[in-house]
Amino acid sequence: MRKLLSLAALAAALTVTLSQARAGEGMWLLNAPLPGLKAQHDFVPEAKWLEHIQKSSVRFNNGGSGSFVSAEGLIITNHHVASDAIYKLSDSTHNYLRDGFHARTRADELKCVDLELNVLMEIEDVTASVQSVIKPGMSSADAFAARRAQIAKIEKDSLERTGLRSDVVTLYQGGQYHLYRYKKYTDVRLVFAPEQQAAFFGGDPDNFEYPRFNLDATFLRAYEDGKPAKIEHFFTWSRNGIGEGELVFVSGHPGSTSRLLTVAELEYQRDVRVPNSLRYLKHREVLLSSFSSRNPENARIAKDDLFSIQNSRKVFDGRIAALLDANIWEAKRAQESALLAFAKDKPEFSDLPAAIASVAAAQAEVAKVAMRSNLLEGFRLDSELFSIARTLVRHSAEKGKANGDRLREFRDSNRASLEMDLFSEMPIYDELERVKIAGFFAFAASTLGGQDPVIAQLTEGKVPSIRAAELVAGTQVKDVAFRRKVYEMSSEEIAKLQDPMIQLAIALDPEARALRKILEEKKEVIEQAHAKLAKARFAKDGTSVYPDATFTLRLSYGVVKGYEENGVQVPAFTQMAGKFSRSEVMGGKEPFDLPKSWTDARSRMNLQTPYNFVSTCDIIGGNSGSPTLNRNAEFVGIIFDGNIQSLRLDFDYDDVEARAVSVDAQGILEALRKVYDADDLADEVTGKKAK
Repeated sequence: MRKLLSLAALAAALTVTLSQARAGEGMWLLNAPLPGLKAQHDFVPEAKWLEHIQKSSVRFNNGGSGSFVSAEGLIITNHHVASDAIYKLSDSTHNYLRDGFHARTRADELKCVDLELNVLMEIEDVTASVQSVIKPGMSSADAFAARRAQIAKIEKDSLERTGLRSDVVTLYQGGQYHLYRYKKYTDVRLVFAPEQQAAFFGGDPDNFEYPRFNLDATFLRAYEDGKPAKIEHFFTWSRNGIGEGELVFVSGHPGSTSRLLTVAELEYQRDVRVPNSLRYLKHREVLLSSFSSRNPENARIAKDDLFSIQNSRKVFDGRIAALLDANIWEAKRAQESALLAFAKDKPEFSDLPAAIASVAAAQAEVAKVAMRSNLLEGFRLDSELFSIARTLVRHSAEKGKANGDRLREFRDSNRASLEMDLFSEMPIYDELERVKIAGFFAFAASTLGGQDPVIAQLTEGKVPSIRAAELVAGTQVKDVAFRRKVYEMSSEEIAKLQDPMIQLAIALDPEARALRKILEEKKEVIEQAHAKLAKARFAKDGTSVYPDATFTLRLSYGVVKGYEENGVQVPAFTQMAGKFSRSEVMGGKEPFDLPKSWTDARSRMNLQTPYNFVSTCDIIGGNSGSPTLNRNAEFVGIIFDGNIQSLRLDFDYDDVEARAVSVDAQGILEALRKVYDADDLADEVTGKKAK
């Protein structure tokens, strides 16, 4: 029988104090204890507090977090989380990324093109159900197929029974499986966004640095039935702000971490995945930078892509640096040795050494095909047109299969989200597509070698720029009406289409699927092994073990605290005056120039208003836009970054120098009222009035 996890039972468990968790460490599940919170901060949240946190928090399905901040469906997130939606609403005459946006009335709020928001309503432990289909002696292929079918059934049954988006989430790399049920909002409208230069002041040079002076905040509104959604749970705005040393919480959706990986898996990260990712990102960064420099319109249409690539490149630079730190390896090997020592002479854990060995063997097989698979699957990231074509081709092949036999993205439980994305009216720019496709062909050739059969399929023996131009000019998938028509076709009908992008997707699909199948089967081996590792960890460490991040709702806590860097004390807070000072020191040159709205408002502002601050909260990519909260679950800030030292948090928590960076709630209000004449919005979030 499945167990619906009780918030009341969770609240009672929060008094647990465990020495294994360092102060502030942990991206904690909302259905598991928070070790040390009572002992360290004399605070035990009630069940109602936890429910309020859960249902006030919002996941942006395109990556990132946010939260409700009014009863009228108002949501705050980072500008850089919302930038994809803002970009899709912009054109050559309305550059909302550059110029900002403010809807003075509800009628002026702009409907986002294809944005889906998720609010977690329920969590159900389905571990026993998922694991029940794995029988002794099964091959990895059969086990993977059985597990896939069972997860698909659980998700479909839940969706049909509740009407809520239903996702089975793998925790502890296969140690547990939880069913997350979400309420979806697909009518989401842009309310307010500052200029990108105000939101991302300092640009790439200051990214992942501190002190910071950024207004990285944007407001949207969720609608239902054409009206602002009526929201029961939302965060009230703190009237007193937050001070140094105070306890704060972060409720958000961290994307992924690698803290529970085995030594062999971490070696794969160091030697294969991270270096290869860096090669790709640096190639893309040069390509997009060159394209952007040609003219202002190129810069506009590539800006969101370029920002994402630069941000990711800096993340992976930090990861490779962390993976060269001997301290991380010493700690990881010590953890693995301690677990083996604990399991020794315990019959129930006699298979632990074999499990660790099986992970290493599977990871070695993954390393042989990962780069090739990443290229064949990853082409969709370099081309919106190819991504659409591949989805159409794969949908035609998958829709005739039983639900449990389909690729995960084509299951019944994901159909609505898939169709929303596929039939999006988002702008697609031919000139940007041509450059990105040609660049991908060149990168693929430099990786696989020019004589590889895949290169022949991609280029047909033509210069990459010429082949890319032919593909873009010849395809019809840019037309949404054409997509809808093809979506209903059979594989046989699609194969007859004389569309070069669809034909390319068809040509690449057999090998891409074969490689994906290998990786999925090796993942099954690794998941089964990690289930055994998780069982031993739970026996050894109890609830002090939290799972790696999975882009699901987590709660972390810490304190507002400065740090010492290279012998210099870095204060916890910056003030709004610092934005002007930083610009002046840097000569007012891009990316340290100030929007006219800010220079005009300088004399009206209280420049001593707290602007950005740092805390010891445990965060990672995906936490962007997460609310920073005080003990009363009041909104005191919004996470938008970590400092450079925080990039090691993917592998290991540290609170000596690593910090989470938030925009202070007081700074947001000061900017709304003094810079943007947005008293209506400031009043709504502070509860003075609703319009």
